[in-house]
Amino acid sequence: MADDQLRTGPAGASHRLVLLHGWGADADDLLELGELLVGGDTEVVALRAPEPHPLGVGRQWYDLQPIDWTKLPAARALLEERLIALGASVPLERTSVLGFSQGAAMGLDVASGLPIAGLIACSGYPHQDWQPQAPLTRVLLTHGTDDPVVPYGASEEVARRLKGSGGDVELRGFSGGHTIDPMLFPVLRDFLKQSRR
Repeated sequence: MADDQLRTGPAGASHRLVLLHGWGADADDLLELGELLVGGDTEVVALRAPEPHPLGVGRQWYDLQPIDWTKLPAARALLEERLIALGASVPLERTSVLGFSQGAAMGLDVASGLPIAGLIACSGYPHQDWQPQAPLTRVLLTHGTDDPVVPYGASEEVARRLKGSGGDVELRGFSGGHTIDPMLFPVLRDFLKQSRR
């Protein structure tokens, strides 16, 4: 097992779910959730962000406090490279991506423009100057209306930009904060099932 990812599920799986964790977390943060959302023929791969978190615990895709947009191009290129490499064993067309917070922003930036089966972005936000690029995959956004970390309006803006580009996007708000609401797990499961090809 490579140290930049964690894997669970069957070898030779026909489908894959890739997980992108948030700022200050690590690859194991979403692994249990991923296992809850998919069937037995789906491999779950949790990617580890490339940089150490400045507080010494967890990882980051790029600096957030303060935001260092100069590091975004390298982070973007590396994630695209990693997703394409994963596509060599399970085609991207049978791969879905789920990201949380900073991981959701990375997923929106990179994965929404790849020929993946679907993208779930939880409590995410649009990167500076991000505009959706073809091919636009199906996107499900979830966001707490009382989120004190990333305002709910960030996902509203993502939905606006995706719809403006002709994207297939749904925004599911919930009463809560910066989290993935367990009440929405059935919605996430249904989205992943409908994304299968």
